[in-house]
Amino acid sequence: MPEEKEVRKGDMYVHSGYLFNSRVPFKEKKKVIRILSAGTYQLHTWPVLKTWRPKGRIDWQLIYIAAGEGHFQLNGQEVIVPPGNMVLYQPKQEQRYHFLGKDKAQYWFVHFTGRQVKNVLKHYEIPLDGYILHTGISYKYEEYFKRMRDELLDCSWGYEEVLTFLFRELLIEINRRIHDGIPKMTGFLQEEIDHAKAYFQEHYNEEISIEQYSASRNMSTSWFSKSFTAAVGEPPKKYMLNLRIRNAQVLLETTDNTISEISQIIGYDNPLYFSRLFRKVKGISPAKYRKVYRTNLLQSHSDEEL
Repeated sequence: MPEEKEVRKGDMYVHSGYLFNSRVPFKEKKKVIRILSAGTYQLHTWPVLKTWRPKGRIDWQLIYIAAGEGHFQLNGQEVIVPPGNMVLYQPKQEQRYHFLGKDKAQYWFVHFTGRQVKNVLKHYEIPLDGYILHTGISYKYEEYFKRMRDELLDCSWGYEEVLTFLFRELLIEINRRIHDGIPKMTGFLQEEIDHAKAYFQEHYNEEISIEQYSASRNMSTSWFSKSFTAAVGEPPKKYMLNLRIRNAQVLLETTDNTISEISQIIGYDNPLYFSRLFRKVKGISPAKYRKVYRTNLLQSHSDEEL
């Protein structure tokens, strides 16, 4: 079993996983890329967390600053790196940085190695001529780091392959942010949009008031709705409606639940109202959708047998 490092007291939280239950880095010479460790540090009241590796490490390290500030010594100068940025260390580069508890700092990290690391990073257009990557704040980043850490902890079948996929997905997301694949916005606004999307996805089947949500985040309803629409491409209410309809489709395709039960599951007490909404969005009733889907599924299976 892998080593799970978790320390949670009132002052600091640490949770990380390591390949082969080892914290000793190594240089991979056969595989294209290999993830060695991933995790997070969160400072609450812990005064300062320091790292100093004068000769660096033999592997690569990517640090994502999610909250607070990181104080880095880069090319002989102290650089304060705010949240919404990443720091990339190449092998044998001196690593000297610290985070402060008064900033409520939080950062995620991943260590990796491989015989083609530079080519992989260049493929995803990750700059290698400096340390700091201006990536913006994104809920997705934390998800990728967390999932890599959990794969290292669980060691389920094929976990090393999954780790590689997750790392490449992280690089794709970084590429999109760096090269303006999404609307430009401040770090604060991007964080709010990511928070809203995550909240809506988690609570889509509950009664959510946009007015109350906006107020809970100290924003006006009009400003939040306009910003969300500009970033996501659709208003908050339509975004939640589409979440409900997509999950209803999954239930219609994969379960034998009644239309009334599915309506309840996705958050509608009135199945007739749900059916009208479903027809309006998909152009077909829920019952007809299920019938057509299963007919097509049976037909495809028959064609395969032939």
